Amino acid sequence: MGETPITGSKGLITFVAMTAALMALIDITIVNVALNDIRASFGTPLDQIGWVSTGYMMANIVIIPMTGWLQRRFGYRRYFAASILVFTVASALCGVAWSLPSLVAFRALQGLGGGAIMPTSQAILFARYPRAQHGMAAAFMGLGAVTGPLLGPTIGGYLIDWASWHWVFLVNVPLGLFTAWLALRALQEPGFQPSRAPVDVVGIGLLAIGMASLQYVLEEGNREGWLESRLIAGLAAVAAVALVTFFVHELEAEHPVIDLRVFLNRSYAAGTGINFLLGLSLFSGNFLFALYCGAVMRYSALDIGRVFLVSGVAQIFLMPMIGKMVGKVDPRGMLFFGITGVAVSLWMNAHLTNQAGFWDLTRPMFIRAISLGFMFIPISMLALSDLPHAQRGNATGLFNLTRELGGSIGTAWMGLLVDRGTKVHASYLREAIYPSNPLVHEISGAIQGGLGGQTFQRELVAETVLELKVRVQALVLSFNDGFTRATVVFLGCFVLAAFLKRPRGGPVEGAH
Repeated sequence: MGETPITGSKGLITFVAMTAALMALIDITIVNVALNDIRASFGTPLDQIGWVSTGYMMANIVIIPMTGWLQRRFGYRRYFAASILVFTVASALCGVAWSLPSLVAFRALQGLGGGAIMPTSQAILFARYPRAQHGMAAAFMGLGAVTGPLLGPTIGGYLIDWASWHWVFLVNVPLGLFTAWLALRALQEPGFQPSRAPVDVVGIGLLAIGMASLQYVLEEGNREGWLESRLIAGLAAVAAVALVTFFVHELEAEHPVIDLRVFLNRSYAAGTGINFLLGLSLFSGNFLFALYCGAVMRYSALDIGRVFLVSGVAQIFLMPMIGKMVGKVDPRGMLFFGITGVAVSLWMNAHLTNQAGFWDLTRPMFIRAISLGFMFIPISMLALSDLPHAQRGNATGLFNLTRELGGSIGTAWMGLLVDRGTKVHASYLREAIYPSNPLVHEISGAIQGGLGGQTFQRELVAETVLELKVRVQALVLSFNDGFTRATVVFLGCFVLAAFLKRPRGGPVEGAH
């Protein structure tokens, strides 16, 4: 896209970019609380309802790395507005879906629009703000990135409670139409010349096949038994061959759809690595925490949403403050503080029990929410601010892709850990339940004298209650293992952070 600048009202462009990004991010989590209602509405088996999320994420992860090329081809203004319109039309179609296959197809279309919105919003703000204000631009995007997942479950819970699951999609329609219209009015690219480079058909094909196959393996692998399933094994092989071939092709192509040479920038490469670990630990941590609240604590979807909302509301006020600070102090110091806080919060999650109260659950999430503010803004600035304008659209797409990919890998990994860990821990715990064990004898006697006294089979009641206790404790231990491993992996951020360079000052060429 050359050095074509973005012009127009900075405030209005910021509002449009944040509104669009927030709408797309809320949609990712708002649907999760509606899955049970959708399943009941369509009479869908439990093992198939996950396709509502899988279809969206597969399209999402295919379009994100292509955003840089599409921006050069069509310009920020047209591509951004078109992405919002695709997302909005697909939302309306999802709201009137008549079956699970139709809903999955419309969700995939929605993913094509939604996946393009976040990296394009980020690229637009970095192009519009001068380099000295990139910290504030990153703060605005960070605010949307953390607020969307926070608000999604709560808004979804209320919409379903007041109306029906259809409204978690239909609510996007008026907001999407207004935002698309406003984007066309606010964004200006004087002198924009679309890229006339030949279309990298081979690269696009390899990327679409490889990323879609990889995402399917990550989303469905645990449910299908991983490599025990011929389909999963076959798609894993397809993903490996397609992506390796894609990387080789892109490095040799004269006009690649994705310019991988951006990774030669040390800060960008290290920042993108941290972003991958952040996505892996953050998504997997939130996935584990939501599962823990539901499976162990028996919280409803609305109650889980309230925990996330109460613990994360401070970010709304914190992000603008950090955006102002990041230009005055070394952002690497802020990043180290954020990494430490997130690691501590994951470690606290690893010591939760089934007796945890509301504030026991909220405290580590609050620490994580505060710490993420000190990560999102500095890492975006450190990774992207030093790049020339011509590379930033491509780099922003890859930067966002790594977080999404890390999240998919982390969620699949944690699902596997919980599934297998529960069985292993339950097996070990059952070995300790034998009649001569004094503790078992004492607990059985108490159960038989209490609850068992109300039935004719006291011994059976005691066995049933003990088995339930074993299952709950096995679940707790498997969750603790998952959080512990997420903590250990996340500590790798400290190593990568050592390779980051402090961003240069001065104005960005082409920004105003």
